[in-house]
Amino acid sequence: MITIGIIGKTNVGKSTFFAAATLKDVEIANRPFVTINPNEGIGYVRVRCVHTEFNVKCNPKNSICIDDYRFIPVKLIDVAGLIPGAHEGRGLGNKFLDDLRQADALIHVIDASGSTNEEGVPVEPGSRDPEEDIKFIENELNEWFYSIINKDWAKFARTIDLSGKDLVDALLSKLSGISVNRSHIIETLKATKLENLKLMQWTEQDLRALAKTLREISKPMIIAANKSDLPQARNNIKRLKEKYKWVIPTSAASEMALRKAAKAGIIAYIPGDNDFTILKPLNEKQKSALEYIRSSVLQVYGSTGVQEAINTATFDALNMIVTYPVEDEKKLTDRNGNVLPDAILLKKGSTPKDLANAIHTELAKGFLYAIDVKRKMRVGENYQLQNNDVIKIVSSTARPS
Repeated sequence: MITIGIIGKTNVGKSTFFAAATLKDVEIANRPFVTINPNEGIGYVRVRCVHTEFNVKCNPKNSICIDDYRFIPVKLIDVAGLIPGAHEGRGLGNKFLDDLRQADALIHVIDASGSTNEEGVPVEPGSRDPEEDIKFIENELNEWFYSIINKDWAKFARTIDLSGKDLVDALLSKLSGISVNRSHIIETLKATKLENLKLMQWTEQDLRALAKTLREISKPMIIAANKSDLPQARNNIKRLKEKYKWVIPTSAASEMALRKAAKAGIIAYIPGDNDFTILKPLNEKQKSALEYIRSSVLQVYGSTGVQEAINTATFDALNMIVTYPVEDEKKLTDRNGNVLPDAILLKKGSTPKDLANAIHTELAKGFLYAIDVKRKMRVGENYQLQNNDVIKIVSSTARPS
């Protein structure tokens, strides 16, 4: 399961975002350092379920299907808020960064309305430029990566250069604690043009470039521009969208309200929808609150942004696709008769053998071939899976029960 870290300075709505995405109770308050220990929970990516292409009713096991939309679980971590100087241990910085090691991607929640200062203290809306928060968070992460790479660098560089050990293997070993893989390092070395230089020739500038690039590649970050319903947020969001790759207007408080109302049976609402339907009579306070969400968030941005942020982190930043494995290609079932039971997230470019390995290592060991159910044809282990593929794995090794 992929892991997404929810980060940001204190008091910008990180915990509200996390609670809305997971419906898990967490402490939420208008003060810095409410989150000390990381909150962990399950969120979901939303995709159109492949059962609609086959005109069948699915029976999900590892995921959920609601009104033709499949919700596939991902792990979310809400970590302690950052303040400037966190990489030097200010605030809860060291703990924050340690908690982030396992994250595959990051959702950076910012206060798009500019109503919290650099320390997370409430200020007049519009008095803080949210771009400053983006810059300082990026700098803290870059400094964190640099501190790990630079530790005992001279000794490390001399040892590797003299031994002739493979550069990628050496860096992979040194950086294993921050969940980087071989492809991350190869891509970073190529981007920084350092792959052909001896390590002892690398300058401090080279190390910093490596740290920044590796951070961007190994932990891609999207920006959840929170408090988007406030008037001061709109121009800021427009400006940030012109400058940064992934900026999602977000109202975590609105999403929280909608999900709670849906859970209580007051409204019909599916996470990520652009509207809701009222199911029960409401009092004036409830009517007013829901109408505010509809007019100030949904009709302006098309959604509350929480679901879109998770989807963007998964499918755009991490380049994932969804694949549906089955054991009976005619009935689209597993051995127990469940129709399209599992939806599995894999990296774009993955093969049927990668899918087999994701199901069970024994299945991959005996991999013979796969069947592309939609095209009714056999494919080999080098076939690149496509999004929404339905695949049967044929293996000489039976999948354990």
